[in-house]
Amino acid sequence: MLCKPLFCCMIEDWGSMQETISQIMVYGTLWCSDCRRVVRLLDQHQARYRYIDIEKDASAAAYVARVNKGNFSVPTIVFPDGSILIEPSNAVLQQKLTG
Repeated sequence: MLCKPLFCCMIEDWGSMQETISQIMVYGTLWCSDCRRVVRLLDQHQARYRYIDIEKDASAAAYVARVNKGNFSVPTIVFPDGSILIEPSNAVLQQKLTG
């Protein structure tokens, strides 16, 4: 699903997340300004992604805490190649998106 407006892909069912990741996964919260910034940049690049609100999905929150050594650092962005960016700057995210 191609996301266009901000936070259009809220996933509340973790079961759909257990398949192989074929698109960018963005873990965040609604109140996080860095999450909104990341989503805007992904939208500008017309990137395929899913946005998961960790405050509405306990399994997603546990995953974020696990990959961030116990911290709920958002945005946490997981790419199809398995790489993860945590709270990236625009420059770092843009570099990842454009290769």
